Amino acid sequence: MAIHLGDEVPDFQAETTNGPIEWHKYIDGSWAILFSHPADYTPVCTTELGTVAALMPEFEKRGVKVAALSCNDTESHLGWVKDIEATEWSSESKVSYPIIADPGRELATLYGMLDPDEKSAAGLPMACRAVFIIGPDKKLKLSLLYPASTGRNFTEVLRVIDSLQLTVNHSVATPVNWKHGDKCMVLPTLSDEAARSKFGSYDVVEVPSGKKYIRMTEDPTPN
Repeated sequence: MAIHLGDEVPDFQAETTNGPIEWHKYIDGSWAILFSHPADYTPVCTTELGTVAALMPEFEKRGVKVAALSCNDTESHLGWVKDIEATEWSSESKVSYPIIADPGRELATLYGMLDPDEKSAAGLPMACRAVFIIGPDKKLKLSLLYPASTGRNFTEVLRVIDSLQLTVNHSVATPVNWKHGDKCMVLPTLSDEAARSKFGSYDVVEVPSGKKYIRMTEDPTPN
């Protein structure tokens, strides 16, 4: 099945490295991120999971609950975690977030995570590198799908979380390469009068058409 932006993400129950999980209860009014991995004991996945372990303070600062998924059982996950924590990518951090067991690929199928081009040694389809960012309303706010051969950039994942959390609370959009503290763009749906009332001031980018549709304002969130 395909999960579209704005859909409520499917609920599920599963075993994890931190014990049983009920997904909707785990989210429980917080932002959440679910990211999948092709398989345990694979090199690219190990770098990713270690990096996420090191970045957990950043996710926690943003109020984001994290969970990973790989198409192996919990016993395999627990052995793999020891390798992950021993690598340089973990920066000596523990894997504190749950890794969901999905040996039957039910959840990977439910969330549309299977990579049609990657197969395990047994000939079974492997999960792609999916990223699902979910809002406190349990609705999908952003999804990214990477092929199994390409590792993700979790600095970019944090950047888009900052953007999503900013834009849901303020009448702004974020321009290309935006990061926290940079200027934002006033939404086209906000009138000039309403924008001045809300932001105090904004700058208009002059363009040859003369249309004043690019309105820049300071990041309304504290640094």
